[in-house]
Amino acid sequence: MRHPKTARAAALATLLIGGAALSGCSAVGGDDVVRLEYWGWGVGQSEQVALWNAANPDVQVRHTDAGGGTDSAAKLLTSSRAGNAPDVALAEYTTIPSLVIADVPRDITDLVADVDDAFTEGTWAQTTFGGQVYALPQDAGPMVLTYRADLLAETGQAVPTTWQEFGDVARAVHEQRPDTVLAAVPAGELGFWAGVSAQAGADWWSVDEDGWTVGIADERMLEVADFFEQLAADGSIDTDPVLSPEYNKRVNDGTIGGWAAGIWAPSVLGGVAPDTSGSWEITPLPEWTPGDAAVPFQGGSALIVTKDSEHPEEAAAFAKWMNASTEGNQSLLDVRGVYPASIEGQELAIGNAPPSLMPQQTDFYDVAAEVSEDVLPTTWGPNVALATTTLTDELNAAIAAGTPWRDAFVATQAVVVADMEDVGYQVTTNG
Repeated sequence: MRHPKTARAAALATLLIGGAALSGCSAVGGDDVVRLEYWGWGVGQSEQVALWNAANPDVQVRHTDAGGGTDSAAKLLTSSRAGNAPDVALAEYTTIPSLVIADVPRDITDLVADVDDAFTEGTWAQTTFGGQVYALPQDAGPMVLTYRADLLAETGQAVPTTWQEFGDVARAVHEQRPDTVLAAVPAGELGFWAGVSAQAGADWWSVDEDGWTVGIADERMLEVADFFEQLAADGSIDTDPVLSPEYNKRVNDGTIGGWAAGIWAPSVLGGVAPDTSGSWEITPLPEWTPGDAAVPFQGGSALIVTKDSEHPEEAAAFAKWMNASTEGNQSLLDVRGVYPASIEGQELAIGNAPPSLMPQQTDFYDVAAEVSEDVLPTTWGPNVALATTTLTDELNAAIAAGTPWRDAFVATQAVVVADMEDVGYQVTTNG
């Protein structure tokens, strides 16, 4: 099932943007050389910037590691308010709407119009609001199931293709090995919950000319919550936080056998449990409806050009080189080790070696390309951070008290809607 959002985005720019005057500038051009400041996180950033600088002596970029994720977004907002934001910055897709509201990124529609066909509709939708482009996609996280192939083989279980099969396999594995679960589904993984419910047909946030619609308590979301609650009650899945010391220990000793997450998961697990290399594989995310191959995103980031930049054309050129050129995409793969968001980058990936966690899965990037062809366009709301903390608290409380998980999503929706109404949005709800 596809959920095109082109029409509903028509009024988003008006709804999002309050308008703010152009403030101070961070780029410095003391001579004929334009100098740009760039904030980005992750391995290989400096090496990738060095490639640009070597080829562009007239536009030199200085990289600063801003920490990543929501921390980076908070620093970016603070610097923008002070009038000294960098020219270019990496931002997670989930944080871009709140940055647009705060008037941090520049509308770069005209500056990147020549590369708008470099990305799929689903990818482009995450950086486009009201028909205006506010960021250039860099990496994408279509969801897949990363699993222990040896565990399924030893327990006689087939790779699940539907969530019903996933539940059956999880129960069978746990029955044979009571100390083992197929996956952990923690309360704090908002990206997971939004993703699997979108796959079921729910929209957590959507917008049209009449305002916002919030569907965190959509009936389809609540049915998804019921499904995983039952698996947890059976002991077939865990609810402990992922990547905690205990979680990492269990990944290493083989008592956690899978992770439904973005395609970046194998790289993360490879860092956590390198000695398990060769035991893992990926497969498309299980489907709620057999034959419906559409998958959601989880994670990923894009480059924004800030309102503070004195050199937006050069800043946009740097962003296009990094995210939409052949050299930039190859360096995303070779130097950064991320899955590119662009179509060309994903095609280039097919020729690359699989991640170190699964060197034997030579069709890794073929699977990645397959799932990337049918990703669901996603609209993130203006208060994702509030939704994350509220859902984490409410769902953890429900798990601890043994109360229905669906109540946590109802409570989260109430808080999110109240917050949006407080700042003046017209809001309706699904559910």
